[in-house]
Formats: sequence, C-alpha cells, structure tokens
Amino acid sequence: MSDTPYHDTHFTDRIRAGSNWLFWVGLAMVVLGIVAIVFPMMSTLVAELMVGWMLLFSGGITLWGSFSIHGTGPFFGALLLGLLSVATGVFLLFHPLAGVMALTLLVAFILSLQGAVEVSFALSMRPVDGWVGVLLSGLASIVLAIVIAAGWPAISAVALGIILGVNFLTTGLSNIVLSRALRV
Repeated sequence: MSDTPYHDTHFTDRIRAGSNWLFWVGLAMVVLGIVAIVFPMMSTLVAELMVGWMLLFSGGITLWGSFSIHGTGPFFGALLLGLLSVATGVFLLFHPLAGVMALTLLVAFILSLQGAVEVSFALSMRPVDGWVGVLLSGLASIVLAIVIAAGWPAISAVALGIILGVNFLTTGLSNIVLSRALRV
C-alpha cells in the first residue's frame, strides 16, 4: 500500500475528470433531499414500500434462478435466500408500520457506516480542496444515526423520510462542493 496522498494519485485525476458529473449528481441529491424533508411521512412510506417491492422482485428472481444451480448446498442456499427475500418483501408491503420501524433501525446502521467511510475518506484526502465538505457530510451521517437510535421507535413515522432527506441533502452538497473544488 502506498503512502502517497490522494491528491498525488490517479484517483484524484479520475475524480477531477468526472467533476461535472459529480456536480449534477450532487444537485439531483439536493433536490431529492429537500422534497424528502418537506414531505417526511410520504418519503418514509415511499422508501419502505420501495424496499418491500425490491425485496419481493429480487427474491422472486433469486428463487427462479436457484433452480438452475447445480449442487445441493448452493441450490438450497439460493432457494433460502430467495424465500427470505420474498417473505421480507411481502411482510414490508403488508405491514408498513412494522416495516418502517425495522427500516429506521437499518438506516441508522447504514448511516453510521456511511459516516465512518466518508470521515475516513475525507481525512485521507485532507490536502485536497473540498475535503471539509466530505468530512462534514460524514459527521452529519454519524449524528443522524445517533438521533435515530435515540428516538426509536417513536420517531419512525417521519424519521426515515427526514433522515434520508437530510442525508441526500448533505451528500449532495458535499458532491457539489467537491466538484467545484476539483475543477481545473
């Protein structure tokens, strides 16, 4: 592993080359974040139902594909995964309140991981302009994860929509700041 900082590597050159794309992705995330914050209950329900449908469809595809797998272990593994995905999807679609509470905890966990990765990434690229935006996004994700865990389950009805909205907003803003800083 090299001790070369990110600003001296091919990695930064590739990010710099895609800075225009990074800006537009950031802008789209900012808009989605604002919509999710303005309509938190709707955003929460949409997120929960989308996850339910995705699990249902991916589970169905996995189930169908399991019958083309040779070998007892892999077949039953894929079959079990498909059945669990379908069952979880059906549960989320028919029990949205319980699904919202479970997904709220899952989002807290994911946000804590995302925050840790963003903080690590920001500290690794510290000499590069725009690293502070990535750091702030990572810290915001960690704080949001703590807020969710502390208020669960009472805040589940709106938390998912607000938290996802704030996360989209901060991530979008950090992408915009980074894309502008990397422009040559």
